[in-house]
Amino acid sequence: MFMGAGIAFAWGATNYTVGEAARMGPGYFPLMLGILMALVGVVITFNALGRTAPGEEKMGPWAWRPLFYVIAANVVFGVLLAGVRGFGVPAFGLIVGIYALTFVASMAQADWRFKPTLILATALAIGSYLVFVLALRLQFPVWPEFITG
Repeated sequence: MFMGAGIAFAWGATNYTVGEAARMGPGYFPLMLGILMALVGVVITFNALGRTAPGEEKMGPWAWRPLFYVIAANVVFGVLLAGVRGFGVPAFGLIVGIYALTFVASMAQADWRFKPTLILATALAIGSYLVFVLALRLQFPVWPEFITG
């Protein structure tokens, strides 16, 4: 993650005038930050895949189920929040997106249960509505397009 974000920042910074250390341009800070972030990612990766501490076991196999469900939950949330016009998927809004995100991500658990997930999704939906819509007044769809028009 650090390497990906660092490379993206460094690459994006090349669209601006970078300058030099004595006369920094608007792209200098994002370029240096991106390079440092990518280097931190490299160090973390080598430490994680390399040797282990004395008395510790090697890292086990990848947990594919949680990895799949957490990534899928974020993709589903993004698609449901704003829709995908090219594929004819309408915007379902924040509330439906939060419920879908919570249910899909919670399926990563081996002992997934419906009732606790429903309670969590409801609490997250209410909290998100209060914070993002009422308190911060952010402008994005809250309810599905076919309900709000």
